[in-house]
Amino acid sequence: MKTVLGAALEVQRFLSHAGERFCFIGGIALQRWGEPRLTRDVDVTLLSPFGEEGRTADRLLAAFRPRIGDAREFAVRNRVLLIESDGGIAVDIAFGAIPFEEHCVARSSEWALAPGAILRTCSAEDLVVLKAFASRPQDWLDIESVAIRQRSVLDWNLIFEELQPLASVREVPGLLDRLRQLRDSFSRHD
Repeated sequence: MKTVLGAALEVQRFLSHAGERFCFIGGIALQRWGEPRLTRDVDVTLLSPFGEEGRTADRLLAAFRPRIGDAREFAVRNRVLLIESDGGIAVDIAFGAIPFEEHCVARSSEWALAPGAILRTCSAEDLVVLKAFASRPQDWLDIESVAIRQRSVLDWNLIFEELQPLASVREVPGLLDRLRQLRDSFSRHD
C-alpha cells in the first residue's frame, strides 16, 4: 500500500505479530485527536530497553528496507530507526525506554478508521506532551487543534504531570508557561 495509513497498517501487522509494545504518534495520532493535516511519514514509539538498540534494529531491518545506508548504526546512536514501507513511505521508529514513553504506550488505544483498519495510537494527552516537547511552530498549531477537538475531555493535569520532568531537561524557555496560556485560553471560552 502506498498511503501513509497503509504503511502504518503494514508496520502494525509486523509489530503486533512480533509481540512488540508500540503506538503511533505524530501525524497518525493527530488525525485521530486533532485537525487532520497532510503527513508524509509514519512515526512510531516502540519500547526497547537501553542497550537493546542493535538487536531491535536487526529485527526490524530483517523485515523493512532502511532509508539510509547506516540505518543500524544510526539507530544504535540515536535510538531511532529510519525505514520505509513496501510502498516507499518513510517510517521513523523511536525506541522508547523512559517512563513517559512506557506510560505513552501503556495508555495507547485502538482507533478504528474503517472495517479491518484499526491502528494503535497514543492518547490525546500524550500527543500534546510529545508536541510540546518538540516545540516547533507546527507542533504548537497541532496542540491547539487537539485542544479544540478534545476540549471537554483533555486531561490537562496528566499533560503537565508528564511534561514537567521532560521540560526540565529541554532548554526551551517558557515551554510550560506557553502551554498553560494555551490551556487557559480554551478554558475561558467554555
